[in-house]
Amino acid sequence: MDNSFITFTIPKQKTIALIAHDGKKKELIDWCEANKDILRHHFLCGTGTTARLVAEKTGLPVKAYNSGPLGGDQQIGAKIVEGLINFVVFFSDPLEAQPHDPDVKALLRIAQVYDIPIANNKATADFMVHSSLMSEEYEHKVINFRQNVADRVSEQSRQM
Repeated sequence: MDNSFITFTIPKQKTIALIAHDGKKKELIDWCEANKDILRHHFLCGTGTTARLVAEKTGLPVKAYNSGPLGGDQQIGAKIVEGLINFVVFFSDPLEAQPHDPDVKALLRIAQVYDIPIANNKATADFMVHSSLMSEEYEHKVINFRQNVADRVSEQSRQM
């Protein structure tokens, strides 16, 4: 039996993280307003100011974590690892340097590692939320990290 991968299920009702750099917050708020009928069927969370602004401007309930530069990106990443966030909409600003860029890269990396859908712009977000998979469970395989660590420890032990 191959223990290299395990199956994760993204539920019908997704937990969606909403994140936007300062120059993209209005665009994300407008996108949330335009897709409010879809988003209201899911659990929403986000980083600091973005979460509060989306909630205030759209009336959607959004759980707020810290702002990105104060660890919010890392909090979202940790929730992905815990299996508590399974969808990310992150309107990043490619034309503006970000002081917390390493945190952003770590978040994007962890979303990739855990095979989490992530939209970095409006077009991708539109395609994702209007997909038939938004209203269905979705099973996907990810690396069995415990088995991977156990195998690496075993290999290291044999080399010593």
